[in-house]
Amino acid sequence: MEFREVMQEKYKEILESYMKDQNEQALYLSQKFSRKSIEHKISPEEIISLHKTALLDLGIEFSEAMLPSFDILLEVMMAYGLAYREHQNLRTIQQELKSEIEVAANMQQTLLGTQVPDVDCLDIGAISVPARQMSGDYYHFVQDEQGAVSVAIADVIGKGIPAALCMSMIKYSMDSLPEGQYEPSQVLESLNRVVEQNVDPTMFITMFYGMYNTVNHTFYYSSAGHEPGFFYDHKTKDFKELYAKGLLLGVSKKTKYRQFEKKVEVGDIILLMSDGVTECRTEEGFIEVDTLKGYIQKYIHLEAQEIADKVYKELEFLQGFQLRDDFTLIILKRIK
Repeated sequence: MEFREVMQEKYKEILESYMKDQNEQALYLSQKFSRKSIEHKISPEEIISLHKTALLDLGIEFSEAMLPSFDILLEVMMAYGLAYREHQNLRTIQQELKSEIEVAANMQQTLLGTQVPDVDCLDIGAISVPARQMSGDYYHFVQDEQGAVSVAIADVIGKGIPAALCMSMIKYSMDSLPEGQYEPSQVLESLNRVVEQNVDPTMFITMFYGMYNTVNHTFYYSSAGHEPGFFYDHKTKDFKELYAKGLLLGVSKKTKYRQFEKKVEVGDIILLMSDGVTECRTEEGFIEVDTLKGYIQKYIHLEAQEIADKVYKELEFLQGFQLRDDFTLIILKRIK
C-alpha cells in the first residue's frame, strides 16, 4: 500500500471514530495526524482531498448540493498551501541564519576576547553588553614590559555582522602593531591608515586609546571621534570630562591625533565608555549626564568591577531591560 493510501485510510479511521461519539481520543489522533502530515510535507489542499474522500467512503449522508463546496474549499486551500509552504521555507532560512549568527557571535567573543591586566596600583573593571547578538563595541587591554597598561575602546557606527567584521580587523591590526608602539596618538594614526585602506567609506569607527604609566601615574590618551570619558577627582568629589578631539578612523589617511595627559592620584578614577552609556534612552528621551554621574557617585566606594556592574544594572532598568545600543564601560581606579 502506497504512503498516500495509508494516510487516507488512517484519516478515515480518525474521522469515523469522531463522527460516532466525538471522543477526545480521536481529537488527539487528529493532532498526531497533523504533525505527521507536516513531517511528510502533505499540503493543506491534500488534507481537504483526504477529508472529501473519507466522507464519501464512509457513506456519510449530506446534501448533493454541498459537494461543489469542497471544490471551492480545495481551491482556497491550494492558494493557502502555496503561502504556507513559502512561510515554512522562510522559517527554515531564518533558522539557518539564526544558527549562523549564533556561531559568528561566539567566534566574535573568542576573537575579540581580552584579559584584564592585574596591576598592583590599579583596580580595573570592565563590562561590555551587546544590544543584539553581534556587538559593534570593542575594548582591549595591553600591558607592556615596563608595566604600563594601555586600553582601547572603539565603536562601529553600525550593527550586526559588518560591524563585527570591522572590529575583528581592528583587533588584528592592534595585535600587529610594532613592539613598544603604545603611544596613544601613534596607535590611532597606525589604525587610521589601516581603516582608511580596508573599510567601506559608509562605515565609521570611533576609538579612544589611553595608556596608564604605572611609574609616574599619568594617563596619556587620544581620541578618534569617540565618546569622551570622565575623570573622577577623589579630593574634590568632582567629575571632569577627559577632553580629546580627533577625526573618526578612516576619514583621511593623513590625519594626525593630538595626545593629552592627566595626572592620577590615589582614589582618582578614569571612566571610559561607548555612547550606549551616555546616550541611554528611556521613553522620555536621553538621560541627563548628571543622572549618569549620580549613578557612578552612588557606587564610587565599591571596587571597579562592582561599579561597572551596578551602573549597568541601573541603566538597564531605566531602559526597561531592553538595550537600544551596545553598552561598554571601563573603569580604572588608582588604589595605591
